[in-house]
Amino acid sequence: MKKSTLVASLLVLVGSVPGFAQTTPARPVVVNPRVENLTNPAGLEMSQPRLSWEITSTARAVMQTKYRILVADDWSKLVLNTGNIWDSKEVASEQSLLVPYGGAPLKAGQTYYWKVMVWDNQGQLSEYTRDTARFTMGLMQPADWSNAQWIGYDELDAAKRYVPGVHAPGANKEYKSVVSGNHVLPLLRKSFNVNKPVKKATAFITGLGQYELHINGVKIGDQFMSPGWTNYDKRVLYDVLDVTSQVANGDNAIGVMLGNGFYNIPNERYRKALLAYGNPKMIMKLLIEYADGSKSEVISDNSWKTAPSPITFSSIYAGEEYNATLEQDGWDKAAFNDGSWKAAIAVKAPAGKLVAETGTPVKVMQTFAPQTCEKNSDTTVLFDFGQNASGIIKITVRGQKGQVVRIFPAELLGEEKRINQKNSGKPYFYSYTCKGTGDEEWTPRFSYYGFRYAEVSYAAPDSIKSKKLTAVIKDIKMLHTRNSAPQIGKFDSREDLMNDTYSLIDWAIRSNMQSVLSDCPHREKLGWLEQSYLMGESIHFNYDIYSLYKKIIADMMADQTTDGLVPDIAPEYVLFDGGFRDSPEWGSAAVILPYLIYQWYGDKTVMQEAWPMMTKYVAYLKSKASGNILSHGLGDWYDLGPKFPGVAQLTPKELTATAIYYYDIDLLTKMAKLMGKSADATQYASLAADVKKSFNAKFYDAASHKYSTGSQTAMSMPLAVGLVEDANKAAVLDQLKTDIITNESALTAGDIGFHFLVDALTKNGSAQFVYDMNSDEKVPGYGYQLKKGATALTESWAALPEVSNDHLMLGHLMQWFYDGVGGIHQEDTSVAYKNIIINPEPIMGLEKGSVSFNSPYGRIYSEWDHQYVFHVFTIQVPPNTTATIYLPTPPMANIMESNSPMNLHKEIKLVGYEKGRTIFKVGSGKYKFIIKKG
Repeated sequence: MKKSTLVASLLVLVGSVPGFAQTTPARPVVVNPRVENLTNPAGLEMSQPRLSWEITSTARAVMQTKYRILVADDWSKLVLNTGNIWDSKEVASEQSLLVPYGGAPLKAGQTYYWKVMVWDNQGQLSEYTRDTARFTMGLMQPADWSNAQWIGYDELDAAKRYVPGVHAPGANKEYKSVVSGNHVLPLLRKSFNVNKPVKKATAFITGLGQYELHINGVKIGDQFMSPGWTNYDKRVLYDVLDVTSQVANGDNAIGVMLGNGFYNIPNERYRKALLAYGNPKMIMKLLIEYADGSKSEVISDNSWKTAPSPITFSSIYAGEEYNATLEQDGWDKAAFNDGSWKAAIAVKAPAGKLVAETGTPVKVMQTFAPQTCEKNSDTTVLFDFGQNASGIIKITVRGQKGQVVRIFPAELLGEEKRINQKNSGKPYFYSYTCKGTGDEEWTPRFSYYGFRYAEVSYAAPDSIKSKKLTAVIKDIKMLHTRNSAPQIGKFDSREDLMNDTYSLIDWAIRSNMQSVLSDCPHREKLGWLEQSYLMGESIHFNYDIYSLYKKIIADMMADQTTDGLVPDIAPEYVLFDGGFRDSPEWGSAAVILPYLIYQWYGDKTVMQEAWPMMTKYVAYLKSKASGNILSHGLGDWYDLGPKFPGVAQLTPKELTATAIYYYDIDLLTKMAKLMGKSADATQYASLAADVKKSFNAKFYDAASHKYSTGSQTAMSMPLAVGLVEDANKAAVLDQLKTDIITNESALTAGDIGFHFLVDALTKNGSAQFVYDMNSDEKVPGYGYQLKKGATALTESWAALPEVSNDHLMLGHLMQWFYDGVGGIHQEDTSVAYKNIIINPEPIMGLEKGSVSFNSPYGRIYSEWDHQYVFHVFTIQVPPNTTATIYLPTPPMANIMESNSPMNLHKEIKLVGYEKGRTIFKVGSGKYKFIIKKG
C-alpha cells in the first residue's frame, strides 16, 4: 500500500471513531421554518407573530447559541440578505421556538418573507434557511374588508331560524312538518378586468356553510368543505388564498359555489339535528397588487350575479344530489353570458366575528381503488375499498341524459351483502343525474361520510352485465378526507398484532380529525370533548395538532354558558339533555387542553387567553359539588359490563366526575404559578387539598386498598391524577395489578377510564400489564376487533354491529406505544420537549420495534432490539435539546455505544443507577447503546 493511501485510510478510520474530532466540524442546518407553528401561514391577525425553526447537524451535543432573523416585504430583498422590515441582528439565545417578531408594524393583507441563521456551541455558523418562508397577514379590522358585503341568492325567513338546533327532529312530531334547507344552493360570479402586469393577487373569502372558489374556470386551493365549522353567531372563519397564478391580463371572472354544511341542515332523510342559521351566503375581497406598485380590489356586493347551481340537495348528514343537466358550461369564466342570471342580494351578515382560518384545513389525503366489485341485486353493485374511513366518492360514469345514479356508502354490510346504514345514519346517499355527453366525472363537494363499501344503483362496470344496470361505471374511487395536520409520528414492530392495532387506532384518528375532533364520521360529526384530552397524547404523537386544538379551545370559549358550563360538544349545534350536555369528564377539556398545548408546543398564550374560561368552569363545578363531591354526568362511558354499553356500569359516576374535578383544580394551580398568579395558585391548591381529602374519605377503603367498586377505572384514575396518598400508592397499585391478573387481563375500563388505566400502569413501571391486557384476541379489545374484520377502531370493545365501527374513543394504547414501550417523555419542567426523557420499557412479546416523533425541536427516535445475547437501544435526540436516558440494565452492566467503550464518549455523562436503570445525560445526536446480557 502506498504511504499516502495508508495515511488517508487511517484518517478515515480515526474520523469514524466516536469521540475523535473530525477535521472539518459539522455545520448546523436550519430547517422547517414556521410562523405560529405553521408553515407559510396566511391570515395572521396578531401584531407580533412568533417564528420557530429546527436545526439539524451530524455532530453531537449541538446547542444553538445565537440567531439572526431577516424579514422583508419583497422576496428579492431577502435574496440580497436585506431585512427591510426587521433585522434582529445577532441575538445571543438558545430560543428557537416562538420568537416574537420585533420589526416595523405589519400591514393587513401584506405578505412577508423571512429567513434565519444560527450559531452553535461548537463554533459553527449555519447558512440562512433555504426554504422559502413567508407569512401573510389577515384583515385585522372590519375596515380592512373595504366595504365588502355578505351576498347570496335569497335570505332565510327569520321564523325558520333554528339555533341551537333541534335534536332528532324526525322523532319529534312538532318538527316533522318543518323543512329547512330546501332553498337554492347558488352559484355566484363576478367579471373584472386587469390591464397591467400583476405582482400578487390575494383572495380573502368565506362562504357559509361551505364554499368553493373558482377563478377563470380553475378551482382555487385544495381544501375540502371550507371554511371550518364554528358557532356562526360567535365566530366565522375566512380563508386567505394566493391566486396570483390564476389572475390573467384582460378579462377575468370569479365563480363561487355554496353549500349548507352546518350552517343549514335540511330536515330530510337522516339528520342528527335540524339547524338553520341562515341561507347560504358569502363575502370576498380580492386584492390585486401590480408590478408598478399600485393596487386594486374586487369586493362582493350586489353587482355580482347569481343563479341556482346543479347541486339540488346538500346535507352534512344526508348526502348530496347533483344534476349535471343543469350545468352551465363556462359559468366561472369571463366569456360566459350571465344575462339570464339575477343580481345577487346583500344579505344579513352572520353575528359572528370574521376570524382568519390559519390552521390545517380538511383535504383529500388519500385515494383508494376498490378491491372487489360484485353484483348484489338486480339493480345494484357493491364496491369494497378495503378500509373504513371518512371520505367521499369520485365516480366516472357514462349514461343517458337524465339517468340517475345513486351511491350509498356504508361501513358495514347486512344480509345478502347489502349495505347497512342502520347505526351510522340512514338514509345517506349521493345522487348524480347524467347529462349524457360521454364519460362524466363527479365528486360531492359539501358532505362526507364514514364508509368502507359503496353500493351503486342502476350502474355497473362493463364486466358486470344486467338489463337494469344500464349506466356504465368507468371508474370509481374512495377519497379519504381529513384535517391535513401533518403526520409526525410512527410506530413499527416485529409483532403483527401490535402493528395492526396501531393501524386500527390511527385510522379512527384520521377519520375523526376534521374541522372538529369528531367521535365518528357519519351519524354524529360533532366535537365531543372528552376524547380531545383523553386521546390527546395518542393523537399528538402522530400528528401536529397545534392549530386544530387551538380551534377546539376557541370553540369551547365561544360556547361556554353565562353560568360557566362548558357543554359536552363544541360547537354546540344542538342542546342535549342531562349528562350528554353537562358531564364533568367532557367539559374538563376546557381546562386540560390549554395546559396540554403549553406542554406540547411551549405556547403559554393559549392558557392566558383561556384563563377566564377555565376558572369560570371550575367555579361552575364547585357550585355543583356537595361536600366537594360531584355526582352528575355520564361517568365511564361504554365500559365493558354485563349490559349493553352506554352509561357507566362498573364505576360510580361520582368517582370519575370528582376525580376529573380534582385534576382540573390541580392543573389550575400549576398554570396559575406559571403565569405568576400567586394568590390564585394558593386558592386552588387549598381547594385541591380539600377535594382530595373528601374523595379519599368517600371512596378509599384502607382495609382492601381499593377505591369504591375496585373496577379498573376506580383504581387507576385516582393513581393517575394524584388522588392517592403517597403512603398508599404501592398498595393500591398492587391491588390493581392483582385484580388484573385474577381477571385474566380482561379489559373492562371504558371511554374515560381506559386512558387512566394505561397511564397509571405505564407511569408506575407496569407497562407489561398494558401489553398483556391488549394482546388477547379472544376477549373484547383490539385483537378481538381485528379478528372480526375491523379496519378502524370501533365504538365498543366488542365491535358490536349495532354501534359505530369507526370511532375515536378507546384508542389510548396509541400513547403507550410512544411513552410506554418507546419511553418518550419530557421532564416535568420541560415544554415542547426541550429536556427529553427516554425511558424504554422492555416488553415480553414485543422484543423489537421503534417509535419516531417529530417534536417542535426535531425528530426523537427510540428503537429497541432485545436479542439473545444483547439488548440494543438506538436513540436520536434533536439539536438544541438534551435528553436523560434510562436504560434497563443490571448493576455494573457492560454497556457500549456504537461498538466502542463508554469511556471514549465524553459527550455521554453517567448520572447514576436507580430502580434497575443506568442513567445517562446526553445532548443531541444518534446513539446506539449495546448492553450485554448476563
